[in-house]
Amino acid sequence: MKKIRLNVIGLQYSQTQTGAYALLLTEQNGRRRLPIIIGGPEAQSIALELEKMTPSRPLTHDIFKAFADSFNVELTEVVIYNLVEGVFFSKMIFANAEKEVELDSRTSDAVALALRFGSPIYTYENILSSAGILIDPDSSDFGLLDPEPDEDEPVSEFSRVEDTELEKMLQEALDDEEYEKASRIRDEIKNRSKN
Repeated sequence: MKKIRLNVIGLQYSQTQTGAYALLLTEQNGRRRLPIIIGGPEAQSIALELEKMTPSRPLTHDIFKAFADSFNVELTEVVIYNLVEGVFFSKMIFANAEKEVELDSRTSDAVALALRFGSPIYTYENILSSAGILIDPDSSDFGLLDPEPDEDEPVSEFSRVEDTELEKMLQEALDDEEYEKASRIRDEIKNRSKN
């Protein structure tokens, strides 16, 4: 079966499950998106890596990457190979100079590690055709996660904070491992840079 390459485009709050997030993957040479519901801690780990934010203490995925690097082990690819009753199944293929090993994994953990290793993520046509969402290429959103704020949206809690103070607050939030707060501050900084 031919593998289809996927790219991570981001995360958004799940509208169907409280406290969960939708990890959004996109077909590399196509218009389909693959949303996967994941838990908060895994979403946090993925978001920190996507934003290249460094926590004050390493997260589990960071520790695993450092461990693998110490023993010259590479994550060569992640494959989302099955979908059963809404649950995605993934495997990670690791290799060193001597052998290659496949490990079963939760998709959220596999993606968090793939981002850290810079490894490709794949799936198969049957999974994309059953769980993928086709995006209209003429849509102004095109499936991206940072839409322009609506005028009726509440003002950010950080909207009156100076830019230099925001940067300090971001670093403090990271140092104190307050990643949700850091994410909100980062969003405020990002919104200001668009204007």
